[in-house]
Amino acid sequence: MYSITLEWTEAGQLITYTIHGKQASKNLGTVRIGRDRTRCDLVVSDPTVSGLHVEIFFNDQENVFYLRNLRDSNPPLVDGRIVNQGEVVLVAGSYIYLGQVEMKVVSVSVDISRVPPTILLPPLANVALHPSPTGPTEYGLKCPKCLHISPYSQLDIGCPWCGTSLAAAVSVVLPPSGSQ
Repeated sequence: MYSITLEWTEAGQLITYTIHGKQASKNLGTVRIGRDRTRCDLVVSDPTVSGLHVEIFFNDQENVFYLRNLRDSNPPLVDGRIVNQGEVVLVAGSYIYLGQVEMKVVSVSVDISRVPPTILLPPLANVALHPSPTGPTEYGLKCPKCLHISPYSQLDIGCPWCGTSLAAAVSVVLPPSGSQ
């Protein structure tokens, strides 16, 4: 099971709202946020929030929550970045601004038993299976929480940025040295 918990202040009161996996919603698979009670699952009454502002959904393949903008004229900000179109990953500690309303992602919970295990291949076996004209390919581990890339040597230690276990991390190909 997975969940994401949001927290914000409305009319002087602290509000906490948790989105659970597979919960019923007005738009299957997403939780829509805005002022319009007929179209939104999470209603925020502040007048700077659009009637239908954003939606949050869980991506089963990537095991992450995304926020999608639904308003061109009043885009949200996530961690200081304007989300004009497309989607942005939400992690614990993210700040979402809908108009003048500041929401904080206080927690993200993902059932890591559903995450497929990372299969580590020895470097020589990998080069033999997938020869590269520029030399051996290097791999890293993408943190499931903050999405930073760490070397395999961090597997037993955890993510150096957020401390999350890298046991459920996705293996990614690193760019060749000096190509940045």
